[in-house]
Amino acid sequence: MIEAEGADEPQDAAAYFGREAMFAREALGLSQVALATELHYQQPYVSKVERGAQFASEEYAAGLDRLCRTPGVYARLRERLSKRGHPGWFIPYLNLEKAATRVEDYSNAFVMGMLQTAEYAEATFRAVHPRETDDQIKARVEARLRRYEVMRREAPPLLWVILHEAVLRTVVGSPAVMVAQLDHLISEAASPHITLQVLRYKAGAPASSLPFTLLTPDDGATVLYSETRDQGHVIDSAAAVGSAQATYERLRAAARSPEKSVSLFREIAEEHTR
Repeated sequence: MIEAEGADEPQDAAAYFGREAMFAREALGLSQVALATELHYQQPYVSKVERGAQFASEEYAAGLDRLCRTPGVYARLRERLSKRGHPGWFIPYLNLEKAATRVEDYSNAFVMGMLQTAEYAEATFRAVHPRETDDQIKARVEARLRRYEVMRREAPPLLWVILHEAVLRTVVGSPAVMVAQLDHLISEAASPHITLQVLRYKAGAPASSLPFTLLTPDDGATVLYSETRDQGHVIDSAAAVGSAQATYERLRAAARSPEKSVSLFREIAEEHTR
């Protein structure tokens, strides 16, 4: 769903911000090279931003505000555009995800959105929204991929994801899409900020029949996020959060170790090629 706010803007948030950034640079009388020097970026990055090939970083937007003496204008534009392509009910989760120092997720249907490849994300959206146009699907995919930006911060959150084996064996899109997705998980598992585990079929009945996420911000007040169809729920009740934490610990204990999970990614990827 695309929010009504800014309905006259293109669905491609990166392209829209890039165009505005280019207008700002030209108004300043700067070349891409000169702007790159002022913002402490390389010229190819400036080019990608202005062409819409890359969604500008928070630091880039803040740098434009500094040069243009527009306190917060470009930062706020970027923040609003970053939420395009997401349903309104998902925005509270996005804000929590951005502020979290620790994210613990249990997924039993799809790979967690932050770790999806573009092709995998597109396949999930086409399955859930079969009547949407290519542009609408593209906007959803771009919005989902932007969620990974939190992992590119200087101090990213600690991300711990437990994936049920069914997630890895379900063919989303095509076998080739699944191989690429599993290769992506193998690559992400190498990050010191990301831990992945697989809950195997043979582990028996899982401690939870539904996916959920625990998010812990700087102040340490963990909250629980869960979803029903077309609705998200943020719960800060101490009792509910405590119960979810206990459930997550049982899932973690029953799941394969991170090292064996990566080996399983490779095994299942090999199976998808056959």
